[in-house]
Amino acid sequence: MKYQIPLHDMPEATGPYSIGTTAARHIYTSGIVAQGDDGELIGGDARAQASRILDLMEKILAGVDLELSDVAKVTVFVTSMRDLEAVDEVMGDRFSLPMPARTVACVSELPLGACVQMDAVACR
Repeated sequence: MKYQIPLHDMPEATGPYSIGTTAARHIYTSGIVAQGDDGELIGGDARAQASRILDLMEKILAGVDLELSDVAKVTVFVTSMRDLEAVDEVMGDRFSLPMPARTVACVSELPLGACVQMDAVACR
């Protein structure tokens, strides 16, 4: 059975989707961009955006009593591969061993004009 994660103090979804759902032992986050509490994209470079994304991811996971250490897989979308080094630094600081599996894709455009977007799969 699938359930929407109860979220508080999070930007609203910008379309017909859930920001996070659970299915059995798996937790799925939608693609997250660095939105502020007002729903607007925060300013800053890829490092700042990646850090904000992981802050939001932590809030989603906290809604089901999980942490970043429970993340098994992350997908990272960047609009420039030059930003990957900054994203790697942030992820290296925020995730612990064993690191989650990861896929990186370079895309031409992301929602709200973001330069980084991430989604994740975590497990209880």
